[in-house]
Amino acid sequence: MRSQQVPPTAVLVDAYTSGNHLPPAFAKLGVDVVHVQSTPELMTSMRPPDLSAYREAVPHGTPAQTAARLAEFAPICVIAGQEPGVPLADDLSERLGLPGNGTGLSTARRDKYEMIEALRRAGVRCADQLKSGSSDTLAAWAEERGRYPVVVKPLSSAATDGVAICRNAEEVRKAADAILGTVNIFGEHNDEVLLQSFLDGEEYMVDFVSYAGERYACGIWQYHKRLKGTHRIYHRDSITPPDSGTAREIIAYMHEALDALGIQYGPTHAEVIVTAEGPALVEVGARPSGGLLPDFHDRCLGANQGDVTALAYARPREFAEHYASRTYRKVTEATLMFLDTELDGVVESIDEDVVAEIEALESVHTFVPKLAPGKRMRPTVDLYTATGSVHMCNRSADGLGRDAARIQQLKDRIYRLRDDTGWAA
Repeated sequence: MRSQQVPPTAVLVDAYTSGNHLPPAFAKLGVDVVHVQSTPELMTSMRPPDLSAYREAVPHGTPAQTAARLAEFAPICVIAGQEPGVPLADDLSERLGLPGNGTGLSTARRDKYEMIEALRRAGVRCADQLKSGSSDTLAAWAEERGRYPVVVKPLSSAATDGVAICRNAEEVRKAADAILGTVNIFGEHNDEVLLQSFLDGEEYMVDFVSYAGERYACGIWQYHKRLKGTHRIYHRDSITPPDSGTAREIIAYMHEALDALGIQYGPTHAEVIVTAEGPALVEVGARPSGGLLPDFHDRCLGANQGDVTALAYARPREFAEHYASRTYRKVTEATLMFLDTELDGVVESIDEDVVAEIEALESVHTFVPKLAPGKRMRPTVDLYTATGSVHMCNRSADGLGRDAARIQQLKDRIYRLRDDTGWAA
């Protein structure tokens, strides 16, 4: 039996970005955390884990070596903190005999082609698709299919990295060539490209926590995007009322999709498009949402994915009693804005007066400028080239809209830029 002096331990694999919210969630429940990284060195493309929050950081090794080391802590669970850690978390939880999703469908939880094929085998609505290492083959498939637009994307990236909406074969070829031979945001080589049919409809972000097949819907947010060339740029999102027909339809569909992918445990973050035929999965990650901000989500949804994930693993009975088969609440109006730009140059400095004006707006909960002095600003084509993010909430929709409009007026004044010709505002 575990000594009362030694707290239980949760293992987090690759707890980058929003994975940083899991250690405090477990700490509130008296659970220690141990970190495991799936690569020899920490990845530099994402906000690194705060290793000071961990009881220990286990260095990269083979799954067998890592499992043997982790067994010393008698962990209660192994969870992926971000996308690259999903396969290793599956492997380690299976080796250690812990609650988890197993390795049988691990590939389908990371490879977007295999993900959609798993849905197709299960009879779940999904896109048509082809993957290939040849841009000519992809272009020929699009032409033979004869229905545009189509979507070109990497097999295993995230944050709309490399995603292009193409309206003819030449755009398909160009978009595929831009991906092939490159490295995605997780440091993985793009040797093949995925081509999918375009899902026409409104797009939603859908977050769940599962435990033993019982699920809590943490939130459904509708994306509002702008088309820029072949790229759909994130602008903002808004809460979908949980009692709406759209929310109920999406939740029912996601139960089918998660079952098809063997996801019975842990947090998930999905994109779903509601087409004329019904919801269809764009993709799902078996890890926390990248937009997770616990205090913000508590304020506008009544709970947050980080705390519910920790509760599910640390106190399954409480999860079953308070969250299983239930949904979030819409407590207030809220949005997450992503700031885009057409400017191009090197950041010389940040205008603190502009930052202060944004932070003083009634609706602003958290404002995060993404660029530091010395960094290069480029025209926005995806989430990684957004210049900042703003979490906003307000009981008044008019107040929220007013403050959002003011931020749009200020966004290109946040940074002072320097380029080869001098200064840009």
